[in-house]
Amino acid sequence: MRAEPVAKPAAQAEVAQTTPGTTAIPIQAAPAAAQAPVAAPPPVNSFPNLDPQQQILPLAPSVKGSRPKSNPKVLTPAATRLDPALQRLAAPATLALPTTVQQVMIRELRPLDLREVENLAEVNNPNLKAIASQVEQAKSNLRAQISAWYPTITLNAQNAPGLFQAESYNALPDGSFSQDGLSFTKLGGAQATLGINWALINPQRVPQIAAARDEFEKAKNQYLIGLRELRLQAAQAYFQLQLADDRVRIGQESVRASLVSLRDARARFQAGVATKLEVLEAETQLARDQQLLTNSIADQTVARRDLARILDLPQNITPTAKEPLRALGVWTPSLQESIIAAYAFREELSNAILDISVSNSQANAALGAVQPFLNIFNNFSAERFAGGATLGTNTVSWSDYQYQISNAVGLNLSWRLFDGGRAAAESRQFKQRAQENAFRFADQRDTVRFEVERSFAELGKNNRDIQTTSREVISTRESLRLARLRFQAGVSTQREVVDTQRDLTNAEVRYSQALAQYNSSLAELRRRTGLDTVAVCQPPNLGAVKPSTGIDVPVPPEPLQPACQATLRRAPAPAGS
Repeated sequence: MRAEPVAKPAAQAEVAQTTPGTTAIPIQAAPAAAQAPVAAPPPVNSFPNLDPQQQILPLAPSVKGSRPKSNPKVLTPAATRLDPALQRLAAPATLALPTTVQQVMIRELRPLDLREVENLAEVNNPNLKAIASQVEQAKSNLRAQISAWYPTITLNAQNAPGLFQAESYNALPDGSFSQDGLSFTKLGGAQATLGINWALINPQRVPQIAAARDEFEKAKNQYLIGLRELRLQAAQAYFQLQLADDRVRIGQESVRASLVSLRDARARFQAGVATKLEVLEAETQLARDQQLLTNSIADQTVARRDLARILDLPQNITPTAKEPLRALGVWTPSLQESIIAAYAFREELSNAILDISVSNSQANAALGAVQPFLNIFNNFSAERFAGGATLGTNTVSWSDYQYQISNAVGLNLSWRLFDGGRAAAESRQFKQRAQENAFRFADQRDTVRFEVERSFAELGKNNRDIQTTSREVISTRESLRLARLRFQAGVSTQREVVDTQRDLTNAEVRYSQALAQYNSSLAELRRRTGLDTVAVCQPPNLGAVKPSTGIDVPVPPEPLQPACQATLRRAPAPAGS
């Protein structure tokens, strides 16, 4: 029985609500639900104080069907070929293994946007290919089980051809030997049997085919689940790469600002209007910012290679983020609409129902072992031999031959009358497993709702964090500008500049993290609900020339020293300290 996902709530109209600075994207309508006939009315919860609409909850088999089929229309199909501009990024051979340093040396940094990342992941990712192979395996298994409806034809050829020679001697009654007692046997020929067997009654055939068909539907659902997860992983890896790039930018700006502060502090110290303490404070802040930049560069390298792993890129290519980190859009459906959509489109729930169906089919197959099996057979055999046996000095004549043709048709009945209760026990075990899978369906249902609620709450929290951290960045930037003016005027200390600069760096890091986490939560809601109802944010209108930050101090690269040489050599502490 085929059951399509339930229709979306009426609140999810064709056009999503828009907010200032966003553009609405139409909601893709899903196929209407095909309600399965209900064998019995759904149970009613005995809570008289609840609203009547809340007392009646339909059972999942009545909504999705007792054996729901996979519906690939609920998800955009995966790409099967790369875009022309990405042909050079095709995945290497499946069993390829580099053996030299030149084969793994990075020779190209390839900028990618989010759409290109999804295209590469869908075409190159080996895990998705493995799941697609599992679908084909389940299809082959189903075809193997369906073959039980067809007859089997067997050809058995013996002595084709064959040569038989034998020599024997029969002694006379008195024990003496005579030439007349010696006999020879020589035979040459062929023998073949053609057998046809057809199971007319096989109680295990139907449930085994039903279980294989359900496993095939589960495999197709698992492919859709894997495709959703792959798109989510690729998007989140890309967001992490954008965050790492932004942290590198923040680290570089912080190092530039620290270099300016250190330059001013040293100039004032040489002029005699500042103390050595202010120079040391500026050097300390520079060391902190250099550590931030070092960690950010390491995180950037890891994020790039993690994305390359998901995309299965060639060994000498590393991806980079082409787009800057910014908010992608606004989630328009409400929490309740998101939960209902997740119940309708999540393949995990359909697989849980299919697990129940598979267990019931296995229980019926177990009971079929003690039911009668009836087969019809037709065995046709033909044989021909030349030669014979001689006695004494006579010779064998190959001109003598014999042949035989036979055909047998009949019915075979097999019925296991007693097996010690084995079939009943196995059937009971599978019925109990079906009950276990029903409990697991309830657990999966609650998990689906919790995932949606958690992603929805995280999205709201990250949205609030973007607002608060953006105000914090703006205010700390102005505070740093005023602190520098006060320091240059001699009415403030270097400590105030250092503290304000550190606050600005932390605020910018938190703002970037809020943006990345917001986009990640948005991608999770797409994955958890099956919806794509996002009002896309208008991209900022950036000029072709990068604006100047007012700080044109280059960040000098520092050589990486071995850990033993870079270890701080502590002086002995003063006595009494």
